[in-house]
Amino acid sequence: MGDRPKELRALLDSVAGQDGDPVEVVVVGNGAALPDLPEAVRGIELPENLGIPGGRNVGIEAFGPGGHEVDVLLFLDDDGHLPHHDTAERVRAAFGADPRLGIVSFRIADPVTGTTQRRHVPRLRASDPHRSSRVTTFLGGANAVRTRVFQEVGGLPEDFFYAHEETDLAWRALDAGWRIEYRADLVLHHPATAPSRHPGFHRMVARNRVWLARRNLPLPLVPVYLLVWLLLTVARTRSRAALGAWFRGFVEGWRTPCGRRRPIRWRTVWRLTRLGRPPVI
Repeated sequence: MGDRPKELRALLDSVAGQDGDPVEVVVVGNGAALPDLPEAVRGIELPENLGIPGGRNVGIEAFGPGGHEVDVLLFLDDDGHLPHHDTAERVRAAFGADPRLGIVSFRIADPVTGTTQRRHVPRLRASDPHRSSRVTTFLGGANAVRTRVFQEVGGLPEDFFYAHEETDLAWRALDAGWRIEYRADLVLHHPATAPSRHPGFHRMVARNRVWLARRNLPLPLVPVYLLVWLLLTVARTRSRAALGAWFRGFVEGWRTPCGRRRPIRWRTVWRLTRLGRPPVI
């Protein structure tokens, strides 16, 4: 968004300091002017804010259609940095060792305390963030994606703007036979924050949850999935204003177009279940 130039420079320095071959870098100014960038870094300034998935899709296309000019793309939040010099080499080794590995989710840790927030571990059993595992979704602010995934299943859903766009892509990737891993040894330092800091958070989380289900789930699972999340939200939310915004977004998700419907296969539902995250929660 162009409002963290010092943090962005720290991130770029940490990427430039990686071992092995240099990492080609593109910075997307999502409706904002870019600060001065290092000579080797490409910058793209968009005239308007396209949202998180829209901005990342522009970054993908900067490496050719579907990112085909490179094998793997890293996505890193501009206020994070890589504390270890061997992260890029570990990513290369992971994708080189497993031809069906499609997406790798990093561990996000606070730079001061070293702790990882529970919401940053993309599985239900999140008590031990230092345990790597196969997962069914990934973290948008710190990940690596094989570009063949984009070429096979498409990019991130731009209409989502913010929230659940990673799970939409993850379900499509899993349905196409790709694997997703959470790697605790791949670390991005990022200050601990609350997701509700984003404007319209509760509305977009609810709207996009409905869109996610309508786009991707077999019809019998759509009401089950959404009922479970409605009950969880009512049980967890203490703010009347937040709950009201959530319900407005929930209704909006039913009343507005969700994009192309491509339901995952039942064998993918079973695969998600075996991985510990059946698509009803």
